[in-house]
Amino acid sequence: MTRILVVDDEPQILRALRINLRARRYDVDVAGTGAAALKAAASHPPDLVVLDLGLPDIDGVEVIRGLRGWTSVPIIVLSGRAGSEDKVAALDAGADDYVTKPFGVEELLARIRAVTRRLGASNEAVPALRIGRHTVDLADHRVHHDDGTEVKLTPTQWSVLEKLLRHPGKLVSQRQLLQDVWGPEYQNETNYLRQYLAQLRRKLEDDPARPRHLITEPGMGYRYRP
Repeated sequence: MTRILVVDDEPQILRALRINLRARRYDVDVAGTGAAALKAAASHPPDLVVLDLGLPDIDGVEVIRGLRGWTSVPIIVLSGRAGSEDKVAALDAGADDYVTKPFGVEELLARIRAVTRRLGASNEAVPALRIGRHTVDLADHRVHHDDGTEVKLTPTQWSVLEKLLRHPGKLVSQRQLLQDVWGPEYQNETNYLRQYLAQLRRKLEDDPARPRHLITEPGMGYRYRP
């Protein structure tokens, strides 16, 4: 069952969405503040987040950035802010879609179905890949050594790895990786990428000093070589 986290400070909207989503067989968690949303997402990771921007404690854009620090879960913004600047800020921070209040429940449900279909297609397109003696299952978010042992990755390590594996053979720029994993304000923190790629190579490459699969393109970015 798909778990959806709905974040809004208006109790009537939380109640209406919880009723409508549960009626369509979604598992629903709700939060009324940004802090509660981040806590709920960490303790019970959702499959999709519906997020209001105008929260009483943390701006919704900051909540998006907080989530994007460790998860690629789809985020649909639900907001009364109709200005293009607000939409651009939310999408640049990592949101997948933007619905303006007042909204129709059927429209929101259609957006949810569209996002979950894209997610399913993405997972099915590249279900499992090889790195040395390891199999990476993108659909299940698991990595196994050939001897059967599971390799544990942190959420951020997984996010970096997944971005590369979903573009086999292609160069992924430093800028794109930093923006997708950490957010647009981290586009100059290239030391983050060096650290995390080194960690991933130690866990996955047969010879981390001479990687065959997680390749650095100096000054440009990184590449997954199948």
